[in-house]
Amino acid sequence: MAYSVKVVSLGSDHAGFVYKEKIKHFLEAQGIKVLDFGCASADACDYPDYCRPAAEAVANGDAQCGVVLGGSGNGEAIVANKVKGVRCGVCWNISTAQLTKQHNNANMISIGERQVTPELVLEIVDAWLSATFEGGRHQTRIDKIE
Repeated sequence: MAYSVKVVSLGSDHAGFVYKEKIKHFLEAQGIKVLDFGCASADACDYPDYCRPAAEAVANGDAQCGVVLGGSGNGEAIVANKVKGVRCGVCWNISTAQLTKQHNNANMISIGERQVTPELVLEIVDAWLSATFEGGRHQTRIDKIE
């Protein structure tokens, strides 16, 4: 797999910690630099403390894109989307990962560790990183959001 992305930010709470670590190792094995904003264990913690800095790294250009994780992925996406310049979609399968890039040009995705299997999580990340924004009518819609 060859991705055009060179730097990815990651953030999770305790419920997304296992998959965050799995994704981190996967990305590093692809030669991608990872900015890991935590958390550092499966001990209970608050997702905004880790997901917001991961989103800010994307917004300020320290990372080209990012992944946030939690139990459902919903709260984490909400936090990321509060950061100006971030478009984060919740992904629960390969199709949603592809579409969030193809149609929404999402620079972040959110995954719920309690919602997808360990085998599927890396397929979701791969599908998103491999997809290409289609532009055209989709750009018009993104412009309306911005």
